[in-house]
Amino acid sequence: MRRRPAIPPAPLPQRDGIDPVRVRLPADPGGVWGTVGDHLVDRFAGAVGAGRVAEMLRAGRFVGAGGVLSGGEPYPAGGYVWFHRDFAPEVAVPFGVGVVHRDERIVVADKPHFLATTPRGRHITETALARLRRDLKLPALQPAHRLDRLTAGLALFVVRPEDRGAYQGLFAGRRVCKEYEAVAAYDAGVALPVTVRSRIVKERGVMAAREEAGEANAESRIELVERRGGLGRYRLLPATGRTHQLRVHMNSLGLPILNDPLFPAVRAEPAPDDFRAPLQLLARRLEFTDPVDGRVRRFESGLRLAVWDAGAAE
Repeated sequence: MRRRPAIPPAPLPQRDGIDPVRVRLPADPGGVWGTVGDHLVDRFAGAVGAGRVAEMLRAGRFVGAGGVLSGGEPYPAGGYVWFHRDFAPEVAVPFGVGVVHRDERIVVADKPHFLATTPRGRHITETALARLRRDLKLPALQPAHRLDRLTAGLALFVVRPEDRGAYQGLFAGRRVCKEYEAVAAYDAGVALPVTVRSRIVKERGVMAAREEAGEANAESRIELVERRGGLGRYRLLPATGRTHQLRVHMNSLGLPILNDPLFPAVRAEPAPDDFRAPLQLLARRLEFTDPVDGRVRRFESGLRLAVWDAGAAE
Protein backbone atom coordinates (compact mmCIF):
# COMPACT_ATOMS: atom_id res chain seq x y z
CA MET A 1 0.00 0.00 0.00
CA ARG A 2 1.29 3.41 -0.95
CA ARG A 3 1.91 5.57 2.11
CA ARG A 4 0.94 9.21 2.16
CA PRO A 5 3.91 11.56 2.51
CA ALA A 6 4.52 12.90 6.01
CA ILE A 7 2.99 16.28 6.81
CA PRO A 8 5.80 18.82 7.20
CA PRO A 9 6.02 20.73 10.50
CA ALA A 10 4.30 24.10 10.63
CA PRO A 11 6.68 26.91 9.65
CA LEU A 12 4.68 29.35 11.80
CA PRO A 13 4.83 29.43 15.61
CA GLN A 14 1.70 29.42 17.75
CA ARG A 15 -0.02 32.73 18.36
CA ASP A 16 -1.60 33.27 21.76
CA GLY A 17 -1.31 29.52 22.34
CA ILE A 18 -3.21 28.67 19.14
CA ASP A 19 -1.74 26.64 16.28
CA PRO A 20 -1.77 28.08 12.75
CA VAL A 21 -4.38 26.78 10.32
CA ARG A 22 -2.99 24.16 7.95
CA VAL A 23 -4.47 23.98 4.44
CA ARG A 24 -3.89 20.96 2.18
CA LEU A 25 -4.03 21.94 -1.49
CA PRO A 26 -5.86 19.54 -3.85
CA ALA A 27 -3.45 17.15 -5.52
CA ASP A 28 -5.39 17.30 -8.78
CA PRO A 29 -6.29 20.94 -9.46
CA GLY A 30 -7.75 20.11 -12.85
CA GLY A 31 -6.12 23.17 -14.36
CA VAL A 32 -8.36 25.50 -12.34
CA TRP A 33 -5.64 27.40 -10.48
CA GLY A 34 -2.47 28.64 -12.09
CA THR A 35 -1.03 30.14 -8.92
CA VAL A 36 -1.33 29.49 -5.20
CA GLY A 37 -2.96 32.92 -4.87
CA ASP A 38 -5.69 31.90 -7.31
CA HIS A 39 -6.52 28.93 -5.13
CA LEU A 40 -6.49 30.87 -1.85
CA VAL A 41 -8.80 33.55 -3.22
CA ASP A 42 -11.13 30.91 -4.61
CA ARG A 43 -11.07 28.95 -1.37
CA PHE A 44 -11.52 31.73 1.18
CA ALA A 45 -13.28 34.54 -0.70
CA GLY A 46 -16.67 33.31 0.50
CA ALA A 47 -15.59 33.40 4.14
CA VAL A 48 -13.61 36.64 4.35
CA GLY A 49 -13.83 38.23 0.89
CA ALA A 50 -11.36 38.25 -2.00
CA GLY A 51 -10.04 41.64 -0.90
CA ARG A 52 -9.16 40.34 2.55
CA VAL A 53 -7.33 37.35 1.09
CA ALA A 54 -5.33 39.74 -1.14
CA GLU A 55 -4.49 41.89 1.92
CA MET A 56 -3.27 38.83 3.81
CA LEU A 57 -1.07 37.83 0.89
CA ARG A 58 0.44 41.31 0.70
CA ALA A 59 1.08 41.21 4.44
CA GLY A 60 2.89 37.88 4.20
CA ARG A 61 0.26 36.07 6.28
CA PHE A 62 0.31 32.89 4.16
CA VAL A 63 3.36 30.65 4.46
CA GLY A 64 4.32 27.52 2.55
CA ALA A 65 6.95 24.90 3.33
CA GLY A 66 9.50 27.08 1.53
CA GLY A 67 8.62 30.39 3.20
CA VAL A 68 6.27 33.35 2.87
CA LEU A 69 3.95 33.26 -0.16
CA SER A 70 3.26 36.29 -2.33
CA GLY A 71 0.46 34.51 -4.17
CA GLY A 72 2.15 34.54 -7.56
CA GLU A 73 3.97 31.23 -7.10
CA PRO A 74 2.92 28.35 -9.38
CA TYR A 75 0.18 26.23 -7.84
CA PRO A 76 1.88 23.46 -5.77
CA ALA A 77 -0.45 20.48 -6.22
CA GLY A 78 -0.79 18.52 -2.98
CA GLY A 79 1.24 21.06 -1.03
CA TYR A 80 0.47 22.79 2.26
CA VAL A 81 -0.15 26.39 3.27
CA TRP A 82 -0.31 27.75 6.82
CA PHE A 83 -1.76 30.97 8.23
CA HIS A 84 -3.11 32.43 11.44
CA ARG A 85 -6.80 33.25 11.66
CA ASP A 86 -8.02 36.65 12.79
CA PHE A 87 -9.53 36.05 16.22
CA ALA A 88 -12.71 37.86 17.14
CA PRO A 89 -12.52 39.81 20.42
CA GLU A 90 -13.31 37.60 23.42
CA VAL A 91 -14.51 38.54 26.87
CA ALA A 92 -11.67 37.82 29.28
CA VAL A 93 -12.53 35.29 31.99
CA PRO A 94 -11.34 37.00 35.19
CA PHE A 95 -10.12 33.84 36.93
CA GLY A 96 -6.76 32.13 36.70
CA VAL A 97 -5.99 28.54 35.79
CA GLY A 98 -4.40 26.72 38.71
CA VAL A 99 -1.80 23.98 38.27
CA VAL A 100 -2.39 21.11 40.68
CA HIS A 101 0.38 18.90 39.27
CA ARG A 102 3.02 19.07 36.57
CA ASP A 103 5.65 16.59 35.46
CA GLU A 104 7.35 15.55 32.22
CA ARG A 105 4.20 13.80 30.93
CA ILE A 106 1.07 15.46 32.32
CA VAL A 107 -0.33 18.70 33.65
CA VAL A 108 -3.37 18.60 35.93
CA ALA A 109 -5.08 21.98 35.95
CA ASP A 110 -7.77 23.52 38.11
CA LYS A 111 -9.95 25.08 35.43
CA PRO A 112 -12.13 27.95 36.62
CA HIS A 113 -15.81 28.37 35.82
CA PHE A 114 -16.59 30.02 32.43
CA LEU A 115 -13.28 29.06 30.80
CA ALA A 116 -13.54 26.52 27.96
CA THR A 117 -11.10 23.62 28.05
CA THR A 118 -10.13 23.81 24.36
CA PRO A 119 -10.70 26.23 21.47
CA ARG A 120 -14.20 25.82 20.08
CA GLY A 121 -16.80 28.11 18.55
CA ARG A 122 -16.44 31.65 19.87
CA HIS A 123 -14.01 30.66 22.63
CA ILE A 124 -10.50 30.45 21.15
CA THR A 125 -7.81 32.29 23.07
CA GLU A 126 -9.86 32.41 26.29
CA THR A 127 -9.43 28.70 26.91
CA ALA A 128 -7.51 26.64 29.44
CA LEU A 129 -5.40 25.02 26.71
CA ALA A 130 -4.30 28.32 25.17
CA ARG A 131 -3.50 29.85 28.56
CA LEU A 132 -1.52 26.85 29.76
CA ARG A 133 0.48 26.64 26.54
CA ARG A 134 1.44 30.30 26.91
CA ASP A 135 1.99 30.39 30.66
CA LEU A 136 3.86 27.09 30.98
CA LYS A 137 5.67 27.45 27.63
CA LEU A 138 4.40 24.04 26.51
CA PRO A 139 3.35 24.51 22.87
CA ALA A 140 2.69 20.78 22.32
CA LEU A 141 0.29 20.52 25.28
CA GLN A 142 -2.99 18.73 24.45
CA PRO A 143 -6.08 17.77 26.51
CA ALA A 144 -6.73 14.15 27.47
CA HIS A 145 -10.44 14.92 27.92
CA ARG A 146 -12.79 17.90 28.02
CA LEU A 147 -14.54 19.61 30.92
CA ASP A 148 -17.66 21.68 30.23
CA ARG A 149 -16.99 25.41 30.01
CA LEU A 150 -19.31 26.25 32.91
CA THR A 151 -17.93 23.48 35.15
CA ALA A 152 -14.86 24.17 37.28
CA GLY A 153 -12.23 21.76 38.49
CA LEU A 154 -9.69 19.20 37.41
CA ALA A 155 -8.69 18.76 33.77
CA LEU A 156 -5.86 16.53 32.57
CA PHE A 157 -3.47 17.67 29.82
CA VAL A 158 -0.68 15.71 28.13
CA VAL A 159 2.74 17.29 27.58
CA ARG A 160 4.17 15.04 24.85
CA PRO A 161 2.25 14.12 21.68
CA GLU A 162 3.46 10.52 21.84
CA ASP A 163 1.78 10.05 25.24
CA ARG A 164 -1.59 11.57 24.36
CA GLY A 165 -3.23 8.38 23.10
CA ALA A 166 -2.42 6.48 26.29
CA TYR A 167 -4.04 9.08 28.55
CA GLN A 168 -7.00 9.67 26.25
CA GLY A 169 -7.53 5.91 26.31
CA LEU A 170 -8.04 6.04 30.08
CA PHE A 171 -11.09 8.26 29.64
CA ALA A 172 -12.39 6.44 26.56
CA GLY A 173 -12.07 3.13 28.42
CA ARG A 174 -13.73 4.49 31.57
CA ARG A 175 -10.64 3.74 33.64
CA VAL A 176 -10.65 7.11 35.43
CA CYS A 177 -12.50 7.55 38.73
CA LYS A 178 -14.13 10.99 38.55
CA GLU A 179 -15.82 12.63 41.52
CA TYR A 180 -17.81 15.87 41.25
CA GLU A 181 -19.39 18.14 43.82
CA ALA A 182 -22.55 20.18 43.32
CA VAL A 183 -24.85 22.51 45.23
CA ALA A 184 -28.58 22.26 44.59
CA ALA A 185 -31.84 22.51 46.48
CA TYR A 186 -32.49 20.02 49.29
CA ASP A 187 -35.62 17.91 48.96
CA ALA A 188 -36.43 15.41 51.72
CA GLY A 189 -38.70 13.61 49.26
CA VAL A 190 -35.77 12.57 47.06
CA ALA A 191 -34.33 9.30 48.34
CA LEU A 192 -30.54 9.34 48.26
CA PRO A 193 -28.11 7.83 47.50
CA VAL A 194 -29.40 6.76 44.10
CA THR A 195 -27.93 5.56 40.83
CA VAL A 196 -29.55 7.23 37.83
CA ARG A 197 -29.47 5.47 34.47
CA SER A 198 -31.01 6.93 31.33
CA ARG A 199 -30.49 7.56 27.64
CA ILE A 200 -29.05 11.05 27.02
CA VAL A 201 -28.94 12.62 23.57
CA LYS A 202 -27.15 15.84 22.58
CA GLU A 203 -28.07 17.14 19.13
CA ARG A 204 -25.74 19.38 17.17
CA GLY A 205 -26.96 22.99 17.32
CA VAL A 206 -29.22 22.36 20.33
CA MET A 207 -27.88 23.90 23.52
CA ALA A 208 -29.11 21.38 26.10
CA ALA A 209 -28.86 17.62 26.10
CA ARG A 210 -32.05 15.69 26.78
CA GLU A 211 -33.25 12.29 27.95
CA GLU A 212 -35.26 10.01 25.71
CA ALA A 213 -36.70 6.52 25.81
CA GLY A 214 -34.36 3.70 24.92
CA GLU A 215 -31.38 1.79 26.19
CA ALA A 216 -29.47 3.68 28.87
CA ASN A 217 -26.12 5.16 27.81
CA ALA A 218 -25.47 7.28 30.91
CA GLU A 219 -25.07 6.37 34.56
CA SER A 220 -24.47 8.57 37.62
CA ARG A 221 -24.49 7.90 41.35
CA ILE A 222 -25.87 10.82 43.39
CA GLU A 223 -25.16 11.15 47.13
CA LEU A 224 -26.11 13.84 49.66
CA VAL A 225 -23.01 14.90 51.60
CA GLU A 226 -24.61 17.48 53.87
CA ARG A 227 -27.59 19.76 54.18
CA ARG A 228 -27.73 23.41 55.18
CA GLY A 229 -31.19 24.99 55.27
CA GLY A 230 -32.80 24.64 51.87
CA LEU A 231 -29.57 23.65 50.14
CA GLY A 232 -27.69 20.40 49.82
CA ARG A 233 -24.10 19.59 48.90
CA TYR A 234 -23.94 16.52 46.69
CA ARG A 235 -21.29 14.05 45.61
CA LEU A 236 -21.70 13.00 41.98
CA LEU A 237 -19.97 9.91 40.61
CA PRO A 238 -20.42 9.48 36.84
CA ALA A 239 -19.77 6.02 35.43
CA THR A 240 -20.08 7.38 31.88
CA GLY A 241 -19.26 10.70 30.26
CA ARG A 242 -22.18 11.96 28.17
CA THR A 243 -22.46 15.69 27.45
CA HIS A 244 -24.28 17.48 30.31
CA GLN A 245 -24.78 14.11 32.03
CA LEU A 246 -24.60 15.25 35.66
CA ARG A 247 -26.69 18.34 34.98
CA VAL A 248 -29.34 16.23 33.22
CA HIS A 249 -29.45 13.61 35.97
CA MET A 250 -29.65 16.13 38.80
CA ASN A 251 -32.45 17.89 36.97
CA SER A 252 -34.28 14.60 36.44
CA LEU A 253 -34.32 14.14 40.22
CA GLY A 254 -35.91 17.57 40.60
CA LEU A 255 -32.61 18.94 41.93
CA PRO A 256 -31.21 21.20 39.17
CA ILE A 257 -27.74 22.48 40.00
CA LEU A 258 -27.69 26.10 41.17
CA ASN A 259 -27.08 28.75 38.49
CA ASP A 260 -27.54 26.32 35.60
CA PRO A 261 -28.56 28.30 32.48
CA LEU A 262 -29.80 25.16 30.66
CA PHE A 263 -31.69 23.10 33.23
CA PRO A 264 -34.53 22.94 34.05
CA ALA A 265 -35.12 25.40 31.17
CA VAL A 266 -32.86 26.99 28.59
CA ARG A 267 -32.71 30.74 28.80
CA ALA A 268 -34.77 32.36 26.04
CA GLU A 269 -31.67 34.09 24.65
CA PRO A 270 -27.98 33.51 25.32
CA ALA A 271 -26.98 36.00 27.98
CA PRO A 272 -23.51 37.34 28.74
CA ASP A 273 -21.74 35.32 31.40
CA ASP A 274 -22.49 36.53 34.91
CA PHE A 275 -19.17 35.91 36.61
CA ARG A 276 -20.84 36.48 39.98
CA ALA A 277 -23.11 33.44 39.57
CA PRO A 278 -21.10 30.41 38.37
CA LEU A 279 -22.67 27.01 37.90
CA GLN A 280 -22.28 25.23 41.22
CA LEU A 281 -20.58 22.15 39.79
CA LEU A 282 -16.97 21.20 40.47
CA ALA A 283 -14.79 18.33 39.20
CA ARG A 284 -13.38 17.53 42.65
CA ARG A 285 -11.21 14.40 42.17
CA LEU A 286 -9.44 12.36 39.48
CA GLU A 287 -7.91 8.96 40.17
CA PHE A 288 -6.37 6.50 37.70
CA THR A 289 -3.52 4.08 37.14
CA ASP A 290 -0.88 5.82 35.04
CA PRO A 291 -0.72 4.07 31.65
CA VAL A 292 3.00 4.79 31.31
CA ASP A 293 4.53 3.84 34.65
CA GLY A 294 1.68 1.97 36.42
CA ARG A 295 1.53 4.32 39.41
CA VAL A 296 -1.83 5.12 41.03
CA ARG A 297 -2.46 8.84 40.53
CA ARG A 298 -4.92 10.78 42.67
CA PHE A 299 -5.56 14.52 42.37
CA GLU A 300 -7.83 16.83 44.36
CA SER A 301 -9.10 20.23 43.26
CA GLY A 302 -8.20 23.24 45.36
CA LEU A 303 -11.30 25.14 44.23
CA ARG A 304 -14.47 25.62 46.24
CA LEU A 305 -18.13 26.16 45.40
CA ALA A 306 -18.89 29.77 46.25
CA VAL A 307 -22.53 29.35 47.26
CA TRP A 308 -21.76 26.67 49.83
CA ASP A 309 -18.81 28.56 51.29
CA ALA A 310 -20.90 31.73 51.53
CA GLY A 311 -23.55 29.83 53.47
CA ALA A 312 -20.95 28.44 55.87
CA ALA A 313 -19.71 31.95 56.61
CA GLU A 314 -23.15 33.24 57.59
